[in-house]
Amino acid sequence: MLEINDALKVFKVSTNPEDDRVAINHLNLEIKEGDFVTIIGGNGSGKSTLMNAIAGAITLDSGTIKIAGKDVTKLPEYKRAAYLGRVFQDPNMGTASQMNIEENMMLATRRTKKKTLKWGFNKGDREACVNKLKSLNLGLENRLEQKVGLLSGGQRQRVAMGRAIVRDAKVFLMDEPLSNLDAKLRVQMRSELIKIHESLGTTTIYVTHDQIEAMTMASRIVVMRDGWIQQIGAPKEIYDNPDNIFVGGFIGTPPMNFVNGVVGKDGIFECGSHKYGVVRLQVPQEKFELLKEKNYLEKELVMGIRPEDISDQKDDFEEHPEWTGEYKVDISELLGAESQIRVKLPGKDSVGQAITAKVPARIDIHTNDMIKLMINMNKCHFFDPETEKRIKRD
Repeated sequence: MLEINDALKVFKVSTNPEDDRVAINHLNLEIKEGDFVTIIGGNGSGKSTLMNAIAGAITLDSGTIKIAGKDVTKLPEYKRAAYLGRVFQDPNMGTASQMNIEENMMLATRRTKKKTLKWGFNKGDREACVNKLKSLNLGLENRLEQKVGLLSGGQRQRVAMGRAIVRDAKVFLMDEPLSNLDAKLRVQMRSELIKIHESLGTTTIYVTHDQIEAMTMASRIVVMRDGWIQQIGAPKEIYDNPDNIFVGGFIGTPPMNFVNGVVGKDGIFECGSHKYGVVRLQVPQEKFELLKEKNYLEKELVMGIRPEDISDQKDDFEEHPEWTGEYKVDISELLGAESQIRVKLPGKDSVGQAITAKVPARIDIHTNDMIKLMINMNKCHFFDPETEKRIKRD
């Protein structure tokens, strides 16, 4: 449905070429028909630039963009609009506040190739619009005469979504459409968007910085950093098997823990120092064989472990004493049904490492207490400290 090949966009910020900012760096991306793809990354990652390039709001320096098999790279934005339905972060950008809901729908459906508007809904148009809106449960079908400027932020964003939908676009582009809404309304709108996609099956590209949105809505996630795609995959695949340290640290709240250490020929992962104390953890055989095969034994590497894969349960201590140890609590935060407990690993205070465990709620743990934890080494990953890539089989 959407193909991007070798896309490059550089913003010149001064006369000095060294100051140029590469927003999209020879990017390749293929999105299949019916996919719901979220593009996630930090500020400056290139996700919004990519969205604007697809929409035609900015022109690529090189590369191509195809929608439904047609090369639209050189099409101006208003002509590309025939293929796209767009919803912006600010609903004011996607709606005309001085017009009513019906007139806003008209604006979306009546744009012509000459950038002009063929005004007016006939009876058939109005019925078709009302039926489509009714099927989507946006709550707009009985309010067509209401001025958009009098609507709340959530209602106006529904109008913006309705505008995109009634056009029968090939692809929906959604640029952080929920970020200006309060937390409760975001949850509600997220559910509505999922239902709309399930109902229509329209290919959707959704830019966000919100991990919950990315993980719960997408069939695939694209993680970006500095104009590069770091990883593409299903939400669970990316969460469970991050390709590199950036993805592991970016996806997940709290983020993946990273610990520098060495795996010896005896299959023991060690971190810390003999002067200040050492953590010794048995590496599972399959992971040990991989490190041996890739020539990483007795070399510095980085171990990654998710906070929820660290347990404070007695049954786990008894089952895996080789992964169990006592650690000094740095800080304990009670978050309702769970606690996040940060513990220090042995080491000189200035360079000592720490990890965070996500465990059932604890009210008996305080700073400087000692706590027993089991680190589930079956769930750990190892990364190359120089390339930051996950060590895996080819």
